[in-house]
Amino acid sequence: MSTQTPKDEVLDYFKAMVDVDRLRIAGMLGLTKLTKEQIVDRLNLPLRDVVNHLGFLENQGIIRKDGEAYELDQAAIRALAKRNLAGKRTPAQEEALPADEYDRKVVRDFTTADGKIKSLPMQPKKFTAIIRYVSQVFEQGKQYPEKEVNTLLLRYHEDFAALRRGLVDEGIMQRQAGVYWMVEK
Repeated sequence: MSTQTPKDEVLDYFKAMVDVDRLRIAGMLGLTKLTKEQIVDRLNLPLRDVVNHLGFLENQGIIRKDGEAYELDQAAIRALAKRNLAGKRTPAQEEALPADEYDRKVVRDFTTADGKIKSLPMQPKKFTAIIRYVSQVFEQGKQYPEKEVNTLLLRYHEDFAALRRGLVDEGIMQRQAGVYWMVEK
């Protein structure tokens, strides 16, 4: 079991991949298994450099040896990402959350890290918080055909019609003849 913190584990991965030759080697091994001699031939690198890079990449869990050939360890990379990156919001995503503390909590509870809505809340107060959240995609003073409204809302949830109705019902948007616009604040 690793005693590394998640931050250290991710940092080590990126340190391994910052070297151009190691990145090229990992990229080739992501496409096909290769021996160290094949890597030397393809990249025109000295054998000792290739051996050092392979050892480093193998030690970091990025590649694995299968007989005499090496291959990218995609399962290990996916596991690293799942352990350390999945479900976490970036600082920019955190900053984009609503300023109101209640809305912020509701949006955190009902959305994934990338901002997609997991499920539409049944409680009216929470649904309103989600409606205010999705309204940020629209610009004041701009008119949107219904098709464009649907496309923008689809980024958040597959039930774009419920979101569209919510925007109108909550008085955030108005519509007339299939055209929508934000209500002046």
